[in-house]
Amino acid sequence: MKLLFDFLPVILFFGMFKYAEGRADWAASVATDWLGFMVSGGVVGAKEAPVLLATVVVILATAAQILWLKARRRKVDKMLWVSLVLVTVMGGATIWFHNETFIKWKPSVLYWVMGASFWISHAVFRKNLLQALMGTQVDLPATVWQRLNFAWIAFFGLMGLLNIYVAYSYSTATWVNFKMFGALGLMLLFMVGQGIYLSRHLKNEEQA
Repeated sequence: MKLLFDFLPVILFFGMFKYAEGRADWAASVATDWLGFMVSGGVVGAKEAPVLLATVVVILATAAQILWLKARRRKVDKMLWVSLVLVTVMGGATIWFHNETFIKWKPSVLYWVMGASFWISHAVFRKNLLQALMGTQVDLPATVWQRLNFAWIAFFGLMGLLNIYVAYSYSTATWVNFKMFGALGLMLLFMVGQGIYLSRHLKNEEQA
């Protein structure tokens, strides 16, 4: 359930883009009427309308996540705050300049911020961030925690590069499909692989 909650803005972004992509003239009309005051020149064309509407949806969805957590008096993860700032700033630039390049960079920047937070925690503060997040649930040797931490750093770094590659090498529609299925699929595969690696060490600990 939490996984669905975390990925909800991405799902809504994808849904709005696909809906608007198939109704380009309608999307341009709606974007011009509702977003004209936020757009340079005040008019949105049919080509950029789908991504602009999807960008508005993802900004609102991310803000709604935080408001929902606050209303239920739950902790808001720092990365969710970072995501809100990035999607608001870069999404706002996408809307104002009619240019999807800004929103396309947002996932890469977020990946790299997350990877940097894992690396800085280890290199500067001598703290394993992954262990701090999961240490109360799983008991593992320090060397295993270190490997997992570096694995996440490498994964986030590579995902940021892959997102940029797809964004600049293919159409916006292809990038949206990658963001929905490719990026999320790779994330799930990585988490499954991590689970398999963890289960092997947990068995060894139980046997010991």
